[in-house]
Formats: sequence, structure tokens, C-alpha cells
Amino acid sequence: MKLKIREDYLPFSRPSIGEAEISRVVNCLKSGWITTGALAKEFEDKLCALTSAKHAIALNSATAGMHVTLEALNIREGDEILTPSLTFASTVNMIALRGATPVFVDVDYGTLNINPKLIEEKITSRTKAIIPVHFAGAPADMDKILELAGKYNLTVIEDAAHAVGTYYKGISAGGFGNIAIFSFHPIKNITTGEGGMITLSDTLLENKMRLLRFHGIERDAWKRYGKGGNPAYDIAQPGYKYNLPDLLAALGLAQYERWPELNERRCRLAKLYNEGLQGLTGIDLPQSPDYDHIHAWHLYIIKVLSLNRNEFMNKLGEYNIGYGLHFPPAHCLAYVREKYPTQSGALGETERAADKIISLPLFPDMQDDDVQYVCEAIKEIVKYA
Repeated sequence: MKLKIREDYLPFSRPSIGEAEISRVVNCLKSGWITTGALAKEFEDKLCALTSAKHAIALNSATAGMHVTLEALNIREGDEILTPSLTFASTVNMIALRGATPVFVDVDYGTLNINPKLIEEKITSRTKAIIPVHFAGAPADMDKILELAGKYNLTVIEDAAHAVGTYYKGISAGGFGNIAIFSFHPIKNITTGEGGMITLSDTLLENKMRLLRFHGIERDAWKRYGKGGNPAYDIAQPGYKYNLPDLLAALGLAQYERWPELNERRCRLAKLYNEGLQGLTGIDLPQSPDYDHIHAWHLYIIKVLSLNRNEFMNKLGEYNIGYGLHFPPAHCLAYVREKYPTQSGALGETERAADKIISLPLFPDMQDDDVQYVCEAIKEIVKYA
């Protein structure tokens, strides 16, 4: 090794928390109201403004959002849901727990987004919905997906977990008139610590989802226990406890005000990675879609060709560099292989990428020199492989 090993560990991700976030959270604590209330509602309004959706429902995770969505749509045993295998396992978990069947669609190797040319051949009389993922912050090809959904009367559920600040042909993720689910996990572009949001424009569906979010109670606690409220309640239907507390919404509101700045920094870091790794033999860089878009750069994912990925990750560790893996393909997970076996070779591009992908450090508080260090380390790793 010729590169001097850094003394401090460079993590894969770290939330960018400043005085504005701290002040918002402290003010919420001092207010005496920390569960779901006015701040959660304000945060919902912000996501409506971002996406142009009529409604937004704040929840304690994006997984809760997927659960509520599938239940509100009455997805049940025998139904089929189209999704890429290259996604977080929670999507497939929620489909399985409804008794439905995930049907996997292959991805484009370069972008890792669902390949819309392969969707139609997977549609059957049992297909109810398509879940495209805006992978790593790059938008899926929504025109083609929406065209197919209209042709076959299918619901589109955008997996927008990576997509705050993602735009497709000038339209924000979540801005296509269908359902979208955002995540605010600590590694996401903005965070609430843990949390999620459903955006949609169907009022009847929104009413169902809001009841499912909180025990089936028709009025939130802040409307029942706030000044002039009536603590009595009725339950219209059984529901869950998936509400987002104001304490977390306070953090989200401060983060929301900064998302253009945070995404601009992510874009700068991705550009530096592209420049630093361009032309390096043994590495495939992420490709951007060829249609008009704005990439949110939630993740920067390379594909390692020149050596075993585990060996590559171990080498990064020796250089004091963190990394992530997004994602182990769902169709390769033990319970999925057993319950929903996929024919060998049916997901060729997913499998081509599966054991090569690795996510490099990318977060707004990284310095330019951090990216340069990672690039130089990778060059050495590949050179001496």
C-alpha cells in the first residue's frame, strides 16, 4: 500500500444534523407535546408541496407505509404484485404477509432500475399492482410504467424511499397521481430518525390509510386532547399504531428545509466519484437514465469486477473506509427461494449485478478529500488484486 491509511474511520453514511435540527427538536420537547400533532401535520403538508399530491400520511417507517397501502388496496391471497428483486426485503415481506405473491421483474444493469420493457410479459389476470423503485435516487421510467398500468388497470406504488429530490421529466417522485412511499431512515437524503410518508391523491384511499395508521380512530390524539378537544373516540375499523410523533417530525421539518442544499452536496460528491474512478479497469460505475431527470444520489453504487466482493470489502476496511450493500436480491433470500422460487436465469441482469454491487460512502458532510481518498484506495485495491 502506498496510500497513507487515514486514522479516522470514514463511515458509509452519517446524517447531517446541525443547529437548526437541534433547535427544532428542543422546541418540540419544551412544548410539552411530543407525540403526533401539529408538527406531523406540517410535515405532511411539506411533502404534499414537494410532490403536488393532494394527501400525505406520516408514519413511523416506510415499511409501515407499504403495509398500510397493500391493506387499503385489499391485496390478498392469490394476488400478484410486480416488483424488482433488487430492492429492500421489506417490500417482499409486506407482500408475503398479505398472502400475495411477489413477481420479480429484471432490472437494467447500468441503472439498477426496473426494466419497463420486461413488465408486460409478467402481467397476468392476477396482477394487481406494480412497485417500481427509484433506485439510488434515479427515477424509474414512469411514462412506460404508467402506460402499462393504464392498459391493464393496475395500481402503481412508487417506492420512493431513495427519492426525496428525484425528478422525472420535471415531475417529482410521488407527483404522478398514484401512491408513493418515502423513507426517512437515518441514511436517507432527509431523516426523521425513523419514519416514512405515503403521498397520494385518492381521497377515499387516503381515508382508509389514515384509519389503518392509528387503531382505526377517526381523530388524532392532538385533536382529542388539545385545547377544546373531546377525548372521546370511536373505532371505525381495526388499525395499527404506525403514527409519526411530532418529536421526529420536528427533525424532519428542519431537514426538509435543507433538502436542496443536501442533495446538491450529494450530487457534487457523486461527480467527484465519477471523475476519480472514470476509466478504472475492474470497476463498473453507476449509469444514469438516458431520459430527462434529476438524480437525488441517495447512493453511489459501483460494481466490482476484478476481485471477489468480500475481499474488496475487507480491503476497504483495511483502508478505514465503510461501505454498504444495496441490496441482496430478494429472490435469493432463503424464505423467498423456498416460497416463491424463480426460474434460473429469469433475472439475468439482476444476477449479473448481484454479487458485484457495493455502495461507497456518500453523505453531505463528507469532504471532497474524503472522496479523493476513497478513489485512491480503490485504485490501489484494484491494482494489487
